[in-house]
Amino acid sequence: MSWHSMYKSSKFRHVYGKAGSREQCYEGIPITHSVHDNHFCAVNPKFLAVVTESAGGGAFLVIPLHKPGRIDPHHPKVCGHQGSVMDIKWSPFMDNIIASSSEDCTVRIWQIPDGGLRRNMTEALMILIGHSRRVGLIEWHPTCSGILLSAGHDCKILIWNLEEGVAVKMIDSHPDVILCMSFNTDGSLLATSCKDKKLRIIDPRSGKVLREADCKSSRVNRVVFLGNLKRVLTTGVSRWNTRQIALWDQEDLCAPITEEEIDGLSGVLFPFYDADTHMLYLAGKGDGNIRYYEVSAEKPFLQFLMEFRSPAPQKGLGVMAKRGVDVSECEIFRFYKLVTLKGLVEPISMIVPRRSETYQEDIFPMTAGTESALSAAEWLSGIDRGDNECVLVTILGSSDQTGASDIINQVFLEIVLSHKQLLKMVFKQQDEIRKLKDELGEKDERIRQLELELKNLRNT
Repeated sequence: MSWHSMYKSSKFRHVYGKAGSREQCYEGIPITHSVHDNHFCAVNPKFLAVVTESAGGGAFLVIPLHKPGRIDPHHPKVCGHQGSVMDIKWSPFMDNIIASSSEDCTVRIWQIPDGGLRRNMTEALMILIGHSRRVGLIEWHPTCSGILLSAGHDCKILIWNLEEGVAVKMIDSHPDVILCMSFNTDGSLLATSCKDKKLRIIDPRSGKVLREADCKSSRVNRVVFLGNLKRVLTTGVSRWNTRQIALWDQEDLCAPITEEEIDGLSGVLFPFYDADTHMLYLAGKGDGNIRYYEVSAEKPFLQFLMEFRSPAPQKGLGVMAKRGVDVSECEIFRFYKLVTLKGLVEPISMIVPRRSETYQEDIFPMTAGTESALSAAEWLSGIDRGDNECVLVTILGSSDQTGASDIINQVFLEIVLSHKQLLKMVFKQQDEIRKLKDELGEKDERIRQLELELKNLRNT
């Protein structure tokens, strides 16, 4: 009888987590004590933003990424909100633009100077007013820089056209508070989880609920689209009060494809998906560990790989964009972990062990770039385009994180070119060649007919 391994071959089988040294951490940060289930942290290749405790309103710190160490207690803050800040998100297209939502019912857009803040910032680039209750979630569109979504405790989702500064659509399909929002790859679909225990797939432009799953036996907390696999993953709590994950077909929400119980802890389980490597990371609020899986379109759909463990509990996690990772160290993912008890932000790198120091093309495929694929008007009119893509290049020189700013200032991207647009150009050219061939064939046939007619005339 032949023996079959339960594990399939995988280049990510031995991925391990590596916590940053003390010199790479950010210390002395008064991290917010809010109990809202958010990350309170956002990061990009230039800046680290952390929501802090602040008297008389809401505030968050913005720290240049290349300046780790102990933060000055009087470090300038972004403090224009009248209520506590509930969510912050950097624009995926402009590293100096950040959005924040607050208990004061507003969403604000801020522009951070290149060198960081020198004084407290109170004047926002844009103030978006439309919600009647506090705004708990914000989400940037993945391919259009001019579109932002916000979800408030008034059970409404507003779609903002930032090119005009107005709300262009209100989605009021939820009877209770929205817990999570997630766009698919091209931003044509929106998945939401709600306090009413239902998972919804929504057309964001029309506001129509396309599909709905009633999870009566479990409570769905978080949801995330799994890239181009046409799958949706949810995390929640089962009827036995154990944390679980479920995988769904986005075209059919009648029943999950597979479910898996994780543990009996009580913290919200946050999912993070890396579409480039098809890896899923699970991190619980209040946990010290991060589990990671490999996702595939075939059985087994979720293959557990390993677990990063730490004794310090995490309040939230920021995730670095793929263009900000250190490719010379084979770093495929990086978290920034908030440790409230220590006032600490600790980087955690996920690394693929490789002997070679050359650029590893197989683990760094084309990834999302900084160029917007379409304008707000184009997206609102019904046009969908995949995210612009770029190739990550080998980082030259020191791989030390403290020198990241010098590396970023030199070169991070070798090509900023849309792979899908290139394919469209090729297909368009092929269509033109086909049409020209057809026209040439018709003209050849016409020439033959005329030659026959001319020959007949000469004979007569």
